[in-house]
Amino acid sequence: MSSVNNMNPNVTAERHDQLHSSHRDAPDEISRVVDRPPLLAPVVLRGDTRLTQRWVHGGFHDYQNGLSGHVVMTYYSAPQNIHLRAGPTRLASRTQPGSITLIPEGHDGHWDIAGPIEVSHVYLTHERLQACADLITGGKSIELIYRVGFEDSTAARIQELLSHEAALGDPSSCLFLEQAIDLLCMQLIRGHSSIGALPTSTPRRGLAGWQVKRVTTYMRDHLDQEIGLQELATLVGLSRFHFCTAFRMATGYTPHEWLTVQRIERAKAFLRNPKLPITDIALTVGYQTSSAFAATFRKIAGVTPTEFRRSL
Repeated sequence: MSSVNNMNPNVTAERHDQLHSSHRDAPDEISRVVDRPPLLAPVVLRGDTRLTQRWVHGGFHDYQNGLSGHVVMTYYSAPQNIHLRAGPTRLASRTQPGSITLIPEGHDGHWDIAGPIEVSHVYLTHERLQACADLITGGKSIELIYRVGFEDSTAARIQELLSHEAALGDPSSCLFLEQAIDLLCMQLIRGHSSIGALPTSTPRRGLAGWQVKRVTTYMRDHLDQEIGLQELATLVGLSRFHFCTAFRMATGYTPHEWLTVQRIERAKAFLRNPKLPITDIALTVGYQTSSAFAATFRKIAGVTPTEFRRSL
């Protein structure tokens, strides 16, 4: 469901020192963008690694600054839509158990995440990761790659164990935590770094990139109209049933959910013009009433159209 943004493997230690000094502390930046701050465990592990207990925060739609370390997340609650825009990178998936989201050090982006979701995090310094990588790469520098709602039951299970031990607050668990962190590092290096990448657990049978682009372009060109599944399926030469299944596998969204996202994104652009009435914007992006538009906008953006316009 998620594409891979590969990084340059020839990253020097000096660059990571610069990143550490010029970007935001990960727990502080996460606290800024979510409504309930991370539930940090009191113990600080080797290499300044920090853990959280499981906690629940609401959805958010905000820009996240580059971080001084790596953040690894896993999920425990009902799936929610998650979408990342970072430069040319666009990743969309679901926050479901057995999956992870990985934000590499120094990388920023705009997140749209529905909520509420129950999560746990690991805040991992690059020094700790590289120390593990040295054991298998002979000192070759590595970088992690973006993952958004990416299926990796092994990494997710390790994080679940870490969050459980973090909640205990037992000093005797430190040895267990240190060894589990090393296991997590090895899993990240093997499957989510510039030297290795895990395949998904099952072969993807979703749409090709050009097919998603064709459907998305068609939606954006006809936002003010009723769009049927059959006309979308015809665009890419599939049956309605096969199209719905393949589209969700490729994007993490149903076609209707994806259309709704396109409508709200276009509405946000229109709302930046204070001279455009909200009623006209609603009609332009395919809603017959202002109330239906406002309800959908709030569900996706977390605020009403009026509140969004006031925040600009």
